Amino acid sequence: MDSPLDQERAANSAGGSQAGETVAAGAPPAAAPAVKPPLPPASKSVAKPAGAVVESEPEPAVNKMRRRIVWSSVAIFLITDFLMFLRFFLPRSILEPSSKFKVGFPSDYALGVDTKWQQQYRIWVDKTSDRIFVIYARCTHLGCTPDWKASENKFKCPCHGSGYDSEAINFEGPAPRPMDRAHVELDAEGQIVVDIAKLYKWPKGEKNEFEEYPGAYIPL
Repeated sequence: MDSPLDQERAANSAGGSQAGETVAAGAPPAAAPAVKPPLPPASKSVAKPAGAVVESEPEPAVNKMRRRIVWSSVAIFLITDFLMFLRFFLPRSILEPSSKFKVGFPSDYALGVDTKWQQQYRIWVDKTSDRIFVIYARCTHLGCTPDWKASENKFKCPCHGSGYDSEAINFEGPAPRPMDRAHVELDAEGQIVVDIAKLYKWPKGEKNEFEEYPGAYIPL
């Protein structure tokens, strides 16, 4: 009969082989299962507090310049359109030089034809022994400007050859009548005032306005 100590050993031996595994005598022990290393803790995103200011990168200078050019172009376009709109309602007038002007004192002129105002006013100042008058430098044929030929003492039209004497009376060529004379008068200072808006004429066979109208000349 076994002793109580032997019975306890037998029970322990039977409990170690209950898993159904048979361990052969002299076999190496089974390797322990591999243990996986623990994963690193996931990074937690830190929530930004409400109302925090988010700083952005500064805008490139190239974009600023492009925006400035675009807005400048738009502004110029709108201003131009606005000015054209206003111009549409403004009266259109042509600025012309005044037809009335001064040419100095009678004593400033010698006897004969003076051509210094031809380019500016298209006139000649003609002074004789008893009067001074102003000839409008326009040929009565087709409106060309004749030339004063001092060596020949006459006016000669370069267009069709009309000729006028020193007092602008026609004597050759196709001109139908003498050249016109402008209105002249003396102002309070004694200067000659010429008005080319008022011309005196002497049509062939008609009234001679050079003699009948005092404004056609200034007596000396």
